Amino acid sequence: MAELKTLHKASASQQSADIMTALEQHPAFRAAHTVLLYHSLKDEVDTHDFICRWGGRKRILLPVVIGDELELRVYHGPESMATGSYGILEPTGEAFTDYASIGFAAIPGMAFDRAGNRLGRGKGYYDRLLPHLPATTYKTGICFPYQLIDEVPAEPFDIRMDEIITQR
Repeated sequence: MAELKTLHKASASQQSADIMTALEQHPAFRAAHTVLLYHSLKDEVDTHDFICRWGGRKRILLPVVIGDELELRVYHGPESMATGSYGILEPTGEAFTDYASIGFAAIPGMAFDRAGNRLGRGKGYYDRLLPHLPATTYKTGICFPYQLIDEVPAEPFDIRMDEIITQR
């Protein structure tokens, strides 16, 4: 069993690296000055190294759980992070509210479909955040290949992703 876990971890690590390389090469990411990312949980595409690598070259925003909402804050390096809700490292500092300046957003999900619909963890955090992003923000779901499914249940008011990036 331990061997299987090690194999899965190595596979997930390589898949994460491939997915983040594809994101990094995306024209919309390249063009954006301000980028919304997320600090990944263990079962999500790993964003930790990517955030550190791009933190000095782009304005990286990360969400912070405040009650039932996600507040965005600027990432200023690993020393500016503190453990927040759900054990996720979150940036400290002031809330970021200039949503109009966000050029690119990488959004996590439990599952996505090819139409850009997203299934979250059920708390609705991103359902409440995404309507604040302007239509000009390029929204990309990033996920492992097994998370891309035929159909995600969606309502007319749900915000779709412009694209889903997964390992090819």
